[in-house]
Order: sequence, then C-alpha cells, then structure tokens
Amino acid sequence: MGIIIKSDTELQKMRNAGRLTSDVLDMMEKMIQPGMATIDIDRAAEEFIRAKGGIPSFKDYRGFPNSVCISVNDEVIHGIPSMKKLKNGDIVSVDVGAILEGYHGDAARTFACGSISEEAQRLIEVTKKCFFEGMKFARKGFHLHQISKAVQDCAESNGFSVVRDFVGHGIGRELHEDPSIPNYKPPGRGARLEKGMTLAVEPMINAGDYEIEILEDDWTVVTEDGGLSAHYENTIAITDDEPEILTLY
Repeated sequence: MGIIIKSDTELQKMRNAGRLTSDVLDMMEKMIQPGMATIDIDRAAEEFIRAKGGIPSFKDYRGFPNSVCISVNDEVIHGIPSMKKLKNGDIVSVDVGAILEGYHGDAARTFACGSISEEAQRLIEVTKKCFFEGMKFARKGFHLHQISKAVQDCAESNGFSVVRDFVGHGIGRELHEDPSIPNYKPPGRGARLEKGMTLAVEPMINAGDYEIEILEDDWTVVTEDGGLSAHYENTIAITDDEPEILTLY
C-alpha cells in the first residue's frame, strides 16, 4: 500500500474523528470504578460514539466482538469486555477507535481503578512519558525508527520492557495502514517523516519481561510472566513543525 499522505481536507476529518475518540476516553475514565463490569463500559462507549454520528472502529474488526478493548493488569492489549467486575487496585488499559466521515481516530490510556500500588502508578506514568519522548522525533525530516528508539530508551532506562510482538501503525481511511511503528529500535532508519503522514504511536510497556502470550479467545494478549502492563496511544499528524496530536484534547 505504501504510506498515504493526507490532504488538508482529510486531516480535518481525522481531527474530528480524533476529538470524538478523545471524548470517548474521557467518558470511560469516569466509569472505571471498583465494581463496574467491563461490558458496561463497552456498551456506554458504543452508545456514545453512535450518538455523535460515529461508528466504533473495532466492532467486528477482524471478528473482534466488541467496540472497545479493555485490558486489566497483566492483559497487554485486546482484552474482551465481559461481566467481569473491576477491583480496587486494578490498572485498566482502554483502547478505542472511532470512524467519522470515513476516517479513523485511535487512542489508548491506562487508568487506575481506585487506589493502586506505587509501582503500578509509576508504570502508567512512564508509559505515557515513553509516548512523549517519541514525539520529540515525530517531525518532518526525522526517521520513523528515531521515534521507536526514544520509546525503548525511555522504558528500559526506567527498568521496564517494551512489547515486541505488537506495534503502532499508520492510520486514515483504514484503521491499520503503513507503516508499522515498533516501540523498539529495529535495524535501519525506517521511513523519512513527511508532512501529512498520520500515525498511531502506542507504547505497550511491561513491568517485567517483554514476552507475551495470547489466550484461548485468540484476542487477549497477556504478559508471559504475569506482570503488569500499560498502554498509551494517540493518533498524530506530521506537520511542518511540532507533531499534531489528534486524540488529545
């Protein structure tokens, strides 16, 4: 497919989709309380997106059964909402996408449920910091793998590890477009960043080892060692200057 450069008109549609995605995350954050079933958060998110004229990006995507991925504690990504109730001390990663005017927004956050441990809080904070360290290199003329290296360096310098089996991605009319965006430095420099590129950058950071496994539902990704995992993602646009974060308002 190659990397698709977006026009100003397309970028405006992506801003609209990104704002809706950001608003859904804000709504879900308020629902993350002890005793709340994750399926209820999912249903509320779908209702919110559709009420604003959008379509949940993840619903039925490659067979995913719900509108939101909700991953708890050692679940890295792709957790399937269920009647399972959240508990005090859980950390909850919420990943959501919304289609508006034919374009996707995609973002994720890890939230605290009630009172969490100091180590869990530090994991959440470092994962967010990894994203913003990557953003220092998300500029025209830099190369894609400079973002990847910055994410990895931030995570590992804080004693955490970077998931290798899943990566960020381009985004636009399709939820997943070229290029793939590792959160670790692969060989080579990667694509040269140009104005109009739109990317979903998403550090997935583990408290223990980076090895993962996929559960029998064929979706839920967990840490192999049972350690905590956190996730922070935004859709961004490369500009003539600083990157524009389309899912953070």
